[in-house]
Amino acid sequence: MTMKTAQLCDLAGERARVCVGPWRSFGASRNFSGRVCTIKTFEDAALIRTRLCTPGQGRVLVVDAGGSLRVAVLGDQMARIGAQSGWSGILAHGAVRDVDELAHIELGVCALGSVPARGSKSGVGACDVALSIRGVQVKPGDFMAIDADGVVFTDEPPTAA
Repeated sequence: MTMKTAQLCDLAGERARVCVGPWRSFGASRNFSGRVCTIKTFEDAALIRTRLCTPGQGRVLVVDAGGSLRVAVLGDQMARIGAQSGWSGILAHGAVRDVDELAHIELGVCALGSVPARGSKSGVGACDVALSIRGVQVKPGDFMAIDADGVVFTDEPPTAA
């Protein structure tokens, strides 16, 4: 079951870390949540593809692509792989492409924007590292939720009060 961001904020209180956008939703799943896996890269998609090929187990892949809107770090082919591998969604602090196709893939995809140019495939970056996205600290294993209200992180999934 997907947790709403407002509910997560209410339950977590001061422990909720709201990551202010301008986030845009691109996937068919507009609301998604789960445990976080992280990747830090810049204008490169190789590590993202490799991670999406592993079992997602309902997790969310958070990619710090440096906020670049010059090239896309995710497109329809990689999103299909992520959906087939059981990922709940992807949050990209960067750009995506193949927007029309992404809208039909049962995966949450949220990013800063879109651009038709593809990123490189050199494998530059790091997996499972702490990130700082738009001033919010994100680490592997955190819990996050995304919906039309925004993006929220917590250290642990909250329990109902």
